[in-house]
Amino acid sequence: MTSRLLSTVLALGMCGAAGGTLVAGLVMPYVGGAGLAAKSAASTFTDLPTPLREEPLPEVTRLLDRNGHQIAQFYYQNRQSVPLSAVAPVMRQAIVAIEDARFYEHGGLDLKGTLRAFVTNTRAGGIRQGGSSISQQLVKNIMLNQAESEQERAQALVRSFRRKLDELRYALALERKYTKDQILERYLNIAYFGAGAFGVQAAAKRFFGVDAADLTLTQAATLAGAVRTPYDTDPSLGDEHRDRLRARRDLVLGRMAELGVIGKDAARTAAAEPLGVRLRPEPGGCAGSADPFFCVYVEREVLTNPAFGYTRADRERRLQRGGLTIWTTIDPVAQRAAERAIAARVRPRDNQVASETMIEPGTGLIRAMAVSKRYGRNPHDRDLGPSTTYNLAADTAHGGGLGLQAGSTFKVFTLATALKQGMRFGDGFTIPGAYVPSYGYRDCSGRAVNDPHTVIHNAGGEGGGGPYSLEMGTWQSVNIFYMRLEREVGLCDVVQTAKSLGIRRADGTPLHEVPTFTLGANEMDPTTVAAAYAAFAARGRYCRPMAIGAVVERDGTRTEIPPVCVTAIEPEVADAVSHVLTGVFTKGTMRGQSIGRPAAGKTGTNNGYTSAWFAGYTPGLAAAVSVGDIRGSYRYPLTGVTIGGRYYGAVQGASLPGPIWVDSMRAALRDTPAYGFVPPDMARFGGGFTPGLKEALEKQREKEKKKREAEHGKHDDGDSASAHKEDATDGAANDAEEASGTARTTPLAAGHASTSTSAGGSAASGAGGVRAAPAAPPSRPTTVTHTRGSARHSPVTTGAQSVARGSSPRAPVRTGSGGASATAGRTSWTSLARPRAGTKGGSHRPARAIPPATSGHRSGRPTAGRGTGTRAADGRHHTVNQDGRHHAVNQDDRHPRAARGAEHAVKHRAGNRGTRRAEAPARRHHPVHRVRRHA
Repeated sequence: MTSRLLSTVLALGMCGAAGGTLVAGLVMPYVGGAGLAAKSAASTFTDLPTPLREEPLPEVTRLLDRNGHQIAQFYYQNRQSVPLSAVAPVMRQAIVAIEDARFYEHGGLDLKGTLRAFVTNTRAGGIRQGGSSISQQLVKNIMLNQAESEQERAQALVRSFRRKLDELRYALALERKYTKDQILERYLNIAYFGAGAFGVQAAAKRFFGVDAADLTLTQAATLAGAVRTPYDTDPSLGDEHRDRLRARRDLVLGRMAELGVIGKDAARTAAAEPLGVRLRPEPGGCAGSADPFFCVYVEREVLTNPAFGYTRADRERRLQRGGLTIWTTIDPVAQRAAERAIAARVRPRDNQVASETMIEPGTGLIRAMAVSKRYGRNPHDRDLGPSTTYNLAADTAHGGGLGLQAGSTFKVFTLATALKQGMRFGDGFTIPGAYVPSYGYRDCSGRAVNDPHTVIHNAGGEGGGGPYSLEMGTWQSVNIFYMRLEREVGLCDVVQTAKSLGIRRADGTPLHEVPTFTLGANEMDPTTVAAAYAAFAARGRYCRPMAIGAVVERDGTRTEIPPVCVTAIEPEVADAVSHVLTGVFTKGTMRGQSIGRPAAGKTGTNNGYTSAWFAGYTPGLAAAVSVGDIRGSYRYPLTGVTIGGRYYGAVQGASLPGPIWVDSMRAALRDTPAYGFVPPDMARFGGGFTPGLKEALEKQREKEKKKREAEHGKHDDGDSASAHKEDATDGAANDAEEASGTARTTPLAAGHASTSTSAGGSAASGAGGVRAAPAAPPSRPTTVTHTRGSARHSPVTTGAQSVARGSSPRAPVRTGSGGASATAGRTSWTSLARPRAGTKGGSHRPARAIPPATSGHRSGRPTAGRGTGTRAADGRHHTVNQDGRHHAVNQDDRHPRAARGAEHAVKHRAGNRGTRRAEAPARRHHPVHRVRRHA
């Protein structure tokens, strides 16, 4: 008895050595004697362990666009689990035939199969049949899947009697827990097939580009043959590996024929076919995404949002292994529109980079995010080239850089603050030719942040000063007007308005609360700016930018993610802001550039032309575009540059970002209905007055008229183009008079009908509302005349309407002890036109008007390469005050076509030149450091 037992032990031990050490592990307890063997065997197989705890298999997380099309995927292992019913029957037969032919007959341990594998493998001199059952292989893979480190993986693969014994015991436990089909399903989903494919579905896609349900006999045999030694038969590693894979395929076909699963003729026919592997790329991460920069935004959103896990490690694990389906907000139509508009003007190899983000008002859903460079690393890891790994359309928290100064796009926050505090359309004041922010500026901590050593000038085309209304100051982006307006409404109030609209620096640090805040001294990203402007389109409703709309778990549970919105400003104030900003397209820096539907926006060009912006919106979509040099905006300003094959003497907001915005918005909105903005409440915002504006405009119009008459006299028959120009100039003057509170005649958009009503009534025009420069001499438009009296009519052309509303008679101006005047219970903005006496400690007093520097400023035209900031020690163009704070002074934002003549402002060049000559001797001794333009 004992000798027979020992013989069996030796025989089975040899099987374990050749066909896997399993059987040897089983019989080792018998060596101590028959009694010990019996006792050990009984305890080993009657006291089976609890089945292994099965962690969810790592699966691919997919990102979908708003229409359900995949745009990216993340995975630790490229796997997509499928039920057994979604696997072709021939695939199931092939894997069972080659790995465990008696799978449906044994209970987890197949001694007969193990002995047969030993004999077959010994004769062949290699592994031709598996020695472990499918249940045992499943246990081994589960242990590997649970390993978190290389050390744990090594322990799961170590060859030892103890491990093989545990593997068998767990296999027997699985056989008690699951049916055979359930075990086979789990095995097919967990097995590695090579070429980075885990599970039969991923392998079918990777090797042949088909689903597991559609595999043919030849394809199924190929995948079944790859499971045993997936690294040796990996077809992605070259021809030698492919040859080994084909040999394994043919072996599987022969085994299936031997078992009678298929006929011998079918096996020979299939073996005669080529391997047929056509590896399909399965890139992971954002580098392989069609929308990589938006993908980076989504990835960072997941990794930084506690909703996806308590720690960053938890969130990363869920993204890489969770098998999530993330529905994103990106709209392929808007995305392609943004990409094409940028690509038409900026090339990937340009050092200058354009970025754009589009956001849906009222929800914050990001519809597009595009950058002019490709995503990825440059050859040889060079810093410069056609690619970048920075998401330049977003802030640093979402993979972006440090941002670009936002320029005059920040004036909108001062505009909204002024309207909120009671300023009316047409209100304004006279500004000097230069401005020193020496008093009246306090940050939100109450600390005075005045800067008496900085002189602010208007940009070159804006002239030396004069009366400006709120609209004119906005349309022409007048720096001094907005610096003074910011002082009057309060720097902190402006900062609070910006913060309520989601404004924060791109680098995540606190906003710089300095006098030049309204001129865009803070570095921003297009996503943040677009979201802020979208709030005006949504009538004051600010929504946090959203890239994810819903998340579907691997079990099908769907979680909708609602927008996060707040009412940041009153709807009526937002309507008033939109009313003013629509004039930027019809009367201001973007005049002549239209998207064919009502739109509002603001240009932004920074000090020294370090960057350029345009931000704008329609009722249905908002967008912001930035342009700057990736090498460093201060060291490399946008002057004398060739971008996209076109030379720019100086890049302004209306010369490059503006056209990108126009083209992208026009294409993104092409198939959507056009809506107008809600007209402003003229009872609240109409009826303003700017002292001296009417007279200045009349004087300017008379001057222009005489000039045209002189030119007209040179032609005998009266040139029609001159008549057209006269109409256009008269229209511009009337537009400016409309902004004032004086008697004026307001032309409506050509082709729009209008009617006038009595006090308290209204007038409405036809559809349209975005007025472009006329292409042919227009007929004299219908006009509505308004006079200052007991009853007033204040017209507004907004969206598809032109409305005139009545308002209550204005009370006489009352002047208080401090020089402030009030009208109907509110502070009168006419007081800004007069110097006010005051004392130290932040009280109001007029700033001394320092004549502008002569360099690049006399002609009233912007000079390429020149700015209005001091040159710091590092050569950057900006202003630094004594305590180290950075300030920005904006350049002329105006489009070249909008910079001609004096259509929107009163210029006093002759007077300014005289002032310069008169004060020239004293300037050398003046303690104030003048801001000059630099080359």
